[in-house]
Order: sequence, then structure tokens, then C-alpha cells
Amino acid sequence: MPWRTCRPMDERLRFIARLLEGEKMAPLCREFGISRVTGYKIYERYKTCGLEGLNDRSRRPYRHANKLPYQVERTILGIKKEYSSWGAPKIRDKLIREFPMIKPPAVSTVHAVLDRNGLVKRRKRRRYKAKGTELTAAHAPNGLWCADFKGEFMLGNKQYCYPLTITDYRSRYLLACEGLSSTRSEFAFSVFERAFKDFGLPGAIRTDNGSPFASGNALFGLSKLAVWWLRLGIQIQRIKPGCPQQNGRHERMHLTLKKEATKPASFNFLQQQERFDRFIAVYNHERPHQALGGAYPGDLYTPSVREYAPPAEPDYPYHDKSVRVTHCGRICIGRRKINLSRVFAGQLVGIREVEDQIWLVSFLDYDLGFFDRDEGRVEPAPNPFVPEKVLTMSPE
Repeated sequence: MPWRTCRPMDERLRFIARLLEGEKMAPLCREFGISRVTGYKIYERYKTCGLEGLNDRSRRPYRHANKLPYQVERTILGIKKEYSSWGAPKIRDKLIREFPMIKPPAVSTVHAVLDRNGLVKRRKRRRYKAKGTELTAAHAPNGLWCADFKGEFMLGNKQYCYPLTITDYRSRYLLACEGLSSTRSEFAFSVFERAFKDFGLPGAIRTDNGSPFASGNALFGLSKLAVWWLRLGIQIQRIKPGCPQQNGRHERMHLTLKKEATKPASFNFLQQQERFDRFIAVYNHERPHQALGGAYPGDLYTPSVREYAPPAEPDYPYHDKSVRVTHCGRICIGRRKINLSRVFAGQLVGIREVEDQIWLVSFLDYDLGFFDRDEGRVEPAPNPFVPEKVLTMSPE
């Protein structure tokens, strides 16, 4: 109660004394800063118990409706001691079988008992380490595109520019060179979508392991951009960390871009983009390439026959059910929430029970991982994008 100065007991005595002198309840409660409900409660306690009723009372509940009986808790710990590898679901099933006369506790209650007694092991999640993927060459235009951010540089107005470039591997045709203010995925999405609309879809895209092409904290290093490519039927290729030569043709183009279009830098983004657009025109249609026998990239490149269209929802006919991943990267099945990864937010995944109480999670044709009744997250399956041995990139 919000008493003003003295001890609560003294304030209650003063309150009762003035009430017995004939003062009205409402103004007296306003003066003492309490509600009339509290005032009447104090008065009733005084009438029932006298001065003893004005002492502070314990706020502890009279009964604990959901408290687990001591004997049941000891039984849970005993089962865990005998079967140390069992989790809460199996221990609960054992309780039901051996003690059908008692009300079985919930799985979460059994888990809480184990956790309270230090019997729950905290498994460290394996952190993804970039290794690169299998690299394959393309012998026709649009079989493989290469993409990367050329290193940032400062414009005349002190803003940083991050050029995102996309080339066709076979013809060396420069498909896009866009000066962006950040490497965030939403900016990259718009550049790739425009390239897909203008030139169609490639068979694969090769990048490094940096953002927004990959994510070190996500499952298999996937990013939202990479998941979108997979939805479009585009394979992802990532070079091995520390091996830029595996994307050598693209890196060589960056040297030319740096020399001819960024030194000196323009004052603002609009002026710098005009220089990039001019560089694209010259690079594709006016500059002979020694590696192409003196031909122009524009002479060899033709747009893809695969037109861009928003991808259809994936179908999982061989799975038990399809579940849409929440915006926070979880799979919700009934009241259970299983952590997957935020890069799959909004995507439809397939769930299939492969063993007793063990489920497989798949995205498109890729198996992502497994979860069971004990785990609240998906444990990764073998990485479907990384071969046993990463192939080094040949010059051609």
C-alpha cells in the first residue's frame, strides 16, 4: 500500500483511529492515498482480529496447485540416474507406464525438474565454416553468372559507394554494374531482379562467401538472396575462402573497372552511375578482349531462354506435411516451436517422420536437418552444397 512516511502498521493504526472517531471513509482514503477497497479491507480485518489484523500478512499462496509432489520429482530423478541418455519425453512415458495411478506431469515439467537439478546438457551448436562449393565451368552463355561487390570507395560528397557487378562467365558480358550505398540484401535483390528481367535466368551464380551472398550464422551459410536463387531454380556456387582466383575472370574485370570508372571518383551516386553505364557500353561493345580472340562480349552473348517469373510454391508430395516458416525463422507444429533459420522466413518446407519421433526438414530437393521431441531446433544434415573435396577452379 502506498503509505506516506511511517511504518505501515503505524499508518493503519492512525487510519482506524480516525475512522472510529466518525470520519467518512472516502475522504479519509484519499488523504492516506489508498483505495476505498483497501480501506474497507483494513477495517474488516480490525473488526475481525483486532490490532493483530493490522500486521503485515504473508503474500505466499495458501496452496500450490501445480507444484509437483516430492515423491514424483524424486522418481523422475531416479529414472534419469538409471537411464542417463533419456530425455524428458521418454522419462514421462516411463512414469505413465510404471505409475498409472498418478497424474502424469507435462514434458515441460519433467524437463524443468531435470534442468533444476543440472541434468540437462547444453549442446553447442556447430558453427558453419565456409568451405566453398563444387565449381563447374559453363560452355554456353547463361550457364553461369559471376557476381561480386567491387571494393567500396568514397565519392566526392564523402558517401561510400559499393559497386555490385554481374558478368556472364562464358562470354564475359557485363550484365550489371550498380553503385549501391550498402551491401544489404534488399539492394542486391533489386539489382538481380532487374538483371533477370532483362537477360533471363542463368543456370548457376558464382560468388564469394561474403554478405549478402552468404551468411556465416545461417544454416549451411545460406542467405535470403541464395534461398531466392534456389527457388528460381538457380544453383549456387561459392568459391573457397581466400581463393579469389576461383572467380578470376570476374576479378580481372574489376581491375579494368577500377582503372577506368572509379579513379577519380565522381561527386555523387548519379554522376558515378553515369560512368558505370558508360563503362558497361564500352566493355561489352567497343573493347576487344584478348581472351575472346579480339571479339566483343556483345558478339558472343545472347539472353537466356529461361524467362524470369515469380517462383511457384514448392510441393512436397513425399512428406507428411508442408509448414511455412515464421518471420522469426521457426517451424510451428501445434504448440511446438522449432528454430530453423531466419533466411527461410516465409518459405514452405516439408516435414517427414523418418524414425520414431524424429523428423526430417527439407527445402525443395535439399535435406536441411532433423529434430526430435527433445530438441527445439533443427540439427543440420550433411551440407548438400559442399562436396567431399572442393574442386579448384581451372583457368577456363
